[in-house]
Amino acid sequence: MRREGTPVRILAIDFGDRNIGLAVSDQLGLTAQPLGTYRLKALIQENKKYFQDLVNQHDIQEIVIGFPLRMDGSAGSRAEKTREFAAWLEKAVDRPIVFWDERLTTREAIQALRQQNVRRKRNKSYEDQVSAVIILAAYLESRRSEFHVS
Repeated sequence: MRREGTPVRILAIDFGDRNIGLAVSDQLGLTAQPLGTYRLKALIQENKKYFQDLVNQHDIQEIVIGFPLRMDGSAGSRAEKTREFAAWLEKAVDRPIVFWDERLTTREAIQALRQQNVRRKRNKSYEDQVSAVIILAAYLESRRSEFHVS
């Protein structure tokens, strides 16, 4: 278990119906790196094992999940599916879950991939993990801002 005052690694998730984009922070909580995309399996036990192994392998202490709000700030059916997944994941890996407003992250991810000249055919394979990186980077920045309020 983690000692008090030691660095915390954070996992970010861009949840989708089939694919889940993943990103992880460095141990100091300064940067976000892509960790890949996980394709949900039909067997819940396979998904549970994958996430338990991931959390243990990277010593994850906190999980941030992109929360899909509508542009007007209301939550729709997609948000409810995300809540259900988050409740399942929190129980499966015994780590706290934080929701983070993910409005426009997919658009930002697509734009970033275009700027890097990633071919359209390959975009989708990277889109989810880049979205997770954007979610995590914004979350990490908000944490730094909290600690540097004048």
